[in-house]
Amino acid sequence: MTAAVFFGCAFIAFGPAFALYIFTIATEPLRIIFLIAGAFFWLVSLLLSSLVWFVAGTTVGHKDGPVQKYLLIFGVLVSVLIQEAFRFAYYKLLKKANEGLKAINPEETAPSMRLLAYVSGLGFGIMSGVFSFVNTLSDSLGPGTVGIHGDSPQFFLHSAFMTLVIILLHIFWGIVFFDGCEKKRWHTLLVVLLTHLLVSALTFISPHYGINLASAYTAMVLMGVWAFFVAGGSCRTLKLCLLCQDKDFLLFSQRSR
Repeated sequence: MTAAVFFGCAFIAFGPAFALYIFTIATEPLRIIFLIAGAFFWLVSLLLSSLVWFVAGTTVGHKDGPVQKYLLIFGVLVSVLIQEAFRFAYYKLLKKANEGLKAINPEETAPSMRLLAYVSGLGFGIMSGVFSFVNTLSDSLGPGTVGIHGDSPQFFLHSAFMTLVIILLHIFWGIVFFDGCEKKRWHTLLVVLLTHLLVSALTFISPHYGINLASAYTAMVLMGVWAFFVAGGSCRTLKLCLLCQDKDFLLFSQRSR
């Protein structure tokens, strides 16, 4: 039973991301490099968040009660701010790299910022999902029985679906965020930041799994629709895709801007 839970939750959490990597990233070496770089940027943001958390925890000490609760809220807030700051820094780096590629070889078609937004978002999402779920996933192998002391037995399943939504949201956030930077629509960046804070704050009500997942997946659907149209999609292309009449996959047909 523990093996079934382990593999089932692993496929739920990372299956879609793995499929996206295989079909849209793995065949292009340059995209793999950008994906790894995006994952590295997220890791650096995690390192800085950990340092802030360590300093704040050392300053506060081992106080109980509301202090620890406020410290946790502070940690989530700082972590989200740092992640989005590093997303912006990665955008600036990719922008410079794209301009450099065009200057070195004008005849070579450089990757579009829309494509790079998708790749970087996937890198952020995969690394975020791995760090948030790998320890929980290893515990699913046992020993022990979830819910034996009255807790919900759906803990692992809920964690898997929450990890999945975070990975997909990072992809959508990346696409919308980069588009906002390209068009200098700074309110778009604020929306990404606020939705990131909202979804992260949902973890504070984790025992209420229904409310948690429903709210997170609602945010994911809304951001996914926004990212779809931002990436150049339309009702017509969606219809052609669903009817298997679109010969060019959206990400592969993007032109450099």
